[in-house]
Amino acid sequence: MAEGGGAHSPLEQFEIKSLLTTLEPGETMGLVTFTNSSLMMVATLVLITAFLILGMRRGALVPGRMQSLAELSYEFIAGLISDTVGSEGRRYFPIVFTLFMFILFGNLLGMIPYSFTFTSHIIVTFALALIVFIGVTILAFVKHGMHFFSFFVPPGAPVAMWPLLIPIEVISYLSRPISLSVRLFANMLAGHTLLKVIAGFIGLLGVFGVLPFALVVALTGLEILIAFLQAYVFAILTCLYINDALHLH
Repeated sequence: MAEGGGAHSPLEQFEIKSLLTTLEPGETMGLVTFTNSSLMMVATLVLITAFLILGMRRGALVPGRMQSLAELSYEFIAGLISDTVGSEGRRYFPIVFTLFMFILFGNLLGMIPYSFTFTSHIIVTFALALIVFIGVTILAFVKHGMHFFSFFVPPGAPVAMWPLLIPIEVISYLSRPISLSVRLFANMLAGHTLLKVIAGFIGLLGVFGVLPFALVVALTGLEILIAFLQAYVFAILTCLYINDALHLH
């Protein structure tokens, strides 16, 4: 569980703290600020890189544990893309794999006591979702040109219904980065907040704190499962958006 400051508020664990900043005389905000969120993102990238390099450096015919995990993660995303996009989706494996691993490791790192969960901040998840949204929109325009706008006309819909259906489809399309980012952000924020609240009762109840402690252990296991699930959901929705961009309806 990500912990932040004191025990007064369960939301203190989400506080952004500056670790390094460049300040000029008379300035109140530096041009470059390195925060606890930045630190955890860098740590996530380092861990992912180390995991993949160490896992695949030997390339043994009979893989060890690390190599098996690296190969499993590769095959999982490759299979996900194949099932949702088809053979055309192979070229987009790097972006989907990167997003999945970044979110997964970020979620799991946030489960370590006194660490920081950067996926619990809407600005981070929205930035990731916006990258996906802009990318698939550009992909759709490059592949289909102006025919892309036919995506907003449901197949078989009567022309008389277009004035009603087209705005609904446009709003639905534009809301993709919002729904994609809020889903991840809200799940991580709510889960860590609940853990913090229940953990606060352990010390207050003394010997009767066994019950909230057992609940915290159970919820921690559930949060680890959710960490995997949310990374998977983000990845599969990215694949579905890529499929829409390639094939429209």
